[in-house]
Amino acid sequence: MRFEKWQALGNDYIIIERDALPWALTPARVQRICDYHFGIGGDGILELSPPDEPGFVARLRIFNPDGSEAELSGNGAREAVMYLFHRGWTDQREFSIQTRAGEIRPTIHDDRTCTLAMGRARLTSGDYPDGAADGRGQVTTADGHVWNFQHLQVGNPQAAIAIPDLDELEELQLREIGPGIETHAAFPNRTNVSFYRPLAPDRIRARIFERGVGETSASGTGASGAAIAHVLNGGDSPVTVVLDGGELTVDVDEALLFTLTGWAVPVYAGTASDALLADLAELD
Repeated sequence: MRFEKWQALGNDYIIIERDALPWALTPARVQRICDYHFGIGGDGILELSPPDEPGFVARLRIFNPDGSEAELSGNGAREAVMYLFHRGWTDQREFSIQTRAGEIRPTIHDDRTCTLAMGRARLTSGDYPDGAADGRGQVTTADGHVWNFQHLQVGNPQAAIAIPDLDELEELQLREIGPGIETHAAFPNRTNVSFYRPLAPDRIRARIFERGVGETSASGTGASGAAIAHVLNGGDSPVTVVLDGGELTVDVDEALLFTLTGWAVPVYAGTASDALLADLAELD
């Protein structure tokens, strides 16, 4: 089983071509492969396969390290796109890939950077079934804290929470706070959570707690959710989002169509050992 490790702003994924797998990926196998001590180690797995519809270069499936399957990941999709380009799946600088969230159309700028046309954000969705038309809501966590948020569906569900003070934002204990919001009853499919504060009309600082992952140095969809919430509150587009792992640029228009621009690079390529493959074969 050949694989490559890629990273984008410190968000690292294992990329595997489906035809190189001796068995199907299951939650147990995904968990083992993503384990940094007993497997390869990563923030998730990107599985690439030939498309099942004309007009696409590949189909992308995204697995979280807890074994769940994500609809979309901005960093993961960017890594997959750059992998496809570098590995000769296409020589075009503009093409389309399939994801659970629908079509993603990238534009390759250079050997590291691309822009993803991510589609249109929505303020209402089945991921927040009791939400108002403007997507604004409020949840109370077990500790009694009331969190006001902006719900957005950007290929996966987002709860963007504005924090008024920068020091307060930096001091938030996301590993303690995040799970209570992610798994709140208001979000039947769980939600990603972005905490952000404006730094300028076109620049925000954001910290991300990602569904199925936990606190992360970077999240493309998380950055997108925070940027769109900022624009809805009067901010300027494009928005530079400052994350722990670096910066991403999100461009949002009046119809909430948005693009995400950033870089992704390979870390290493490898082959799984016979011992690891044997262990994985025994897992359901």
